[in-house]
Amino acid sequence: MLASTPAVTIDSQGVPLLGVLHLPAGEGPHPVVVLLHGFPGNERNFDLAQSLRSAGYAALVFHYRGSWGVGGDWSWGNALADGSAVLRAVRGGFGARHRLDPRRIALAGHSMGGFVALMTAAGEPSVAAVASVCGYDFGAVACGLDEAGQSELAGIFQEELLPLRGTSGPALVAEMAAAGAAWRLDALAARLTGRPVLLIGSGRDPVTPAAAHHRPLVAAYAGARLEHHEWATDHALSDRRADLAATLRGFLDRSL
Repeated sequence: MLASTPAVTIDSQGVPLLGVLHLPAGEGPHPVVVLLHGFPGNERNFDLAQSLRSAGYAALVFHYRGSWGVGGDWSWGNALADGSAVLRAVRGGFGARHRLDPRRIALAGHSMGGFVALMTAAGEPSVAAVASVCGYDFGAVACGLDEAGQSELAGIFQEELLPLRGTSGPALVAEMAAAGAAWRLDALAARLTGRPVLLIGSGRDPVTPAAAHHRPLVAAYAGARLEHHEWATDHALSDRRADLAATLRGFLDRSL
């Protein structure tokens, strides 16, 4: 069978999520990587999807509810629920229809998507490997925010809401504050023990500075089969995309 790029929909609590599946040539079943974009989703990692397909992996890119024309309301909790719904679909009938291998599923996320990837993998032992690129540690940030910090962060979030619906900067900060330590990524270490984990941080990233978001996880995840890198680049890894693709492929080749 030839390679193909079908548009797909996946149900999440009654909301159809829009996605694009990058299928490699061949009968399969294909190992599959779910690519989780960040907030609000300006960088959707289609370059990684194409690179992974060329290496024999199926790659699924999707939009969370409340974003980029998808119905429902945006929230951090809804993004987590959507990540779990997509994983269930890939393991179930959707995956079978598209010749995906339920035993070889990886999650890979950028920024907020890294948070969703790690949180979802920690709760789902069926995830064979997980990668977080400049992952945003919502719990660590929430636990360190005073009133002035909450106001500043709400303003930053508010500026990014054009492609989103059903939320506000203050609402997003309030949701983080309510979750608090339950969303700390270092607390996931025990549930990821023994599984392959890739962490990539950036030394020139004002959004997820490595000292706060990357290095603490490297220390915490000592029990995982951990691979980690810290590169001197920006939050989107703008000048290291080829390196990112090659690193992710190599990690998956060793893990799936």
